[in-house]
Amino acid sequence: VGIPRCGASLHELNKALRIELNANANCVWQIQRNANQKIRLIFSYFKFAPSSSCKTESITIYDGPSTNSPVLGQVCNDTDAVPVLQSSSNSLTFLITTNSVAFTRNFFVFYYFFSPETKVENCGGQLTGPNGTFTSPNYPKPYPEFTYCVWHIRTAKNSKINLRFQDFFLELDPNCQFDFTAVYDGLTANTGLIGKVCGRAQPTFESSSNIMTVVLSTDYANSYRGFSAQYTSAPLPGPVEPNIFLTCSSDSMKIVLSTSYLASLGYNETHLLLNDPSCHPVVTDSVIFSFPLASCGTTKKDEDQSITYTNIISLSATGGIITRQKSIQIIAKCKMENNSTVEAIYITKNNIIQNTTSVGRYNVSISFYDSDSFSKPVLQSPYYVDLNQTLFAQVSLHSSDPNLLVFVDTCIASPQPDFGSLTYDLIRSGCNKDDTVVTYPPLEHYGRFKFNAFRFLRSFPSVYLQCDILICDSNNTNSRCTKGCISRQKRAISSYKWKTNTVVGPIRLKRDLRSADHSESLTKADAEETPNLQQYSFYTLSFVVLISNIIIVVAVILKYHIKCQAGYGYQKIQSS
Repeated sequence: VGIPRCGASLHELNKALRIELNANANCVWQIQRNANQKIRLIFSYFKFAPSSSCKTESITIYDGPSTNSPVLGQVCNDTDAVPVLQSSSNSLTFLITTNSVAFTRNFFVFYYFFSPETKVENCGGQLTGPNGTFTSPNYPKPYPEFTYCVWHIRTAKNSKINLRFQDFFLELDPNCQFDFTAVYDGLTANTGLIGKVCGRAQPTFESSSNIMTVVLSTDYANSYRGFSAQYTSAPLPGPVEPNIFLTCSSDSMKIVLSTSYLASLGYNETHLLLNDPSCHPVVTDSVIFSFPLASCGTTKKDEDQSITYTNIISLSATGGIITRQKSIQIIAKCKMENNSTVEAIYITKNNIIQNTTSVGRYNVSISFYDSDSFSKPVLQSPYYVDLNQTLFAQVSLHSSDPNLLVFVDTCIASPQPDFGSLTYDLIRSGCNKDDTVVTYPPLEHYGRFKFNAFRFLRSFPSVYLQCDILICDSNNTNSRCTKGCISRQKRAISSYKWKTNTVVGPIRLKRDLRSADHSESLTKADAEETPNLQQYSFYTLSFVVLISNIIIVVAVILKYHIKCQAGYGYQKIQSS
């Protein structure tokens, strides 16, 4: 075990370090070896100055040969785990910084190179079912050196896990710095440490949910029998399912809690406080907090491709001197993403922290305006215009958060509302592709541009616009919304926080309107003339039929008269 004063360059295959540091330290240890192996680094004991925070005093681990490498993790005073970190290559660096408080800090860290392909039999795994058993590798024979095993135990929902080590024998040390078993309340070994044990014992542990994680870590010397463990499950007491609902819109956040659920925890609406205590709920058969996104102490955080709004409801007993109730925090998060709505609730019971997340959308629209003052929107649809007329378009974000910025990234035109194969670029990646396009500087919740009206060839009557809109945090002066035109080669450099598209149209030429009006007039005149024509035809037909009947009657009479005259004039007189 070495005692380096402040930093070192380490090349051994494995090594343990006992480190002591005083105030204002800034020390770097670099581990590297010319081998095709990875490094496992274990901080089995750390003692920082009392009341120090992660900002003032910490250990930062980097996945590479220097502090310029990607950050792998951080250890500080409130780290609730035995940190075990693994490099992605054959080099690793860690930096320890301390504050100005006069105090002797103590750390014990060891590392070793290993090959991930080398597997240890009976080392870790998934354990399911209401009960079960597991043992350390080689049990009851001595466990192997440089072993790191992780068991994940999962039982039925709404149950808890009781873990009992029937036989337990690891290397003895007051701080369990060498060989140890760590038990975690949850799915990972990064937080939620219930306990760390070594030596001779028969420890027992209990989880707060149906998931528990057990870790075995050993160094290079003094191996013993290890352990044999048994777990059982039992129904989880108290409220099983938290009755909490969160909805997010472009303007507001709404949190609904049932009064019966609060009562089962021993609380009522008088015990509830938001980040801003002056914001009060509405109480009916439920307790309802509804407030604008940028109010009531809500915090906003830029994340990759999204913006998250967070507020916290705290439940704690009021009055008196002592309490035996656990304090409860309900963390509500609205994550604004594109075209998705997902809700999830998950609980960890340390002081009972309930995280409620809802994924929502910003409300964005696009409209035409009659002038560059953008004061009077065009309400008619279709919008009839003259060829080459200047059209003014505005994209509007409907949100109560004043610190957002709208940017028109891409805008295309098409003669079809489904934007099929025939399209025309007006704006692409913030760059004007049409000679008549003029974009206005981003203005809070509005993105504006103008262009001259055109028509598509082949007698397409309509033009539709579809625009891709980016929304950024206006406090970030280096966001994509402030970059303007970006060429294709540079496009991946800048990121946006939220993206959507919106459609407006159709636009039609006024001559199409006149043609339509003329066609309508002709149709109406034809419709009015049709009854007159039918009436005239009826009278004509009646007259023809009457004349025909008269002619037939006259002909019959004349024929009969002539026949009679012929009978009497030509009768032969017989002689007597």
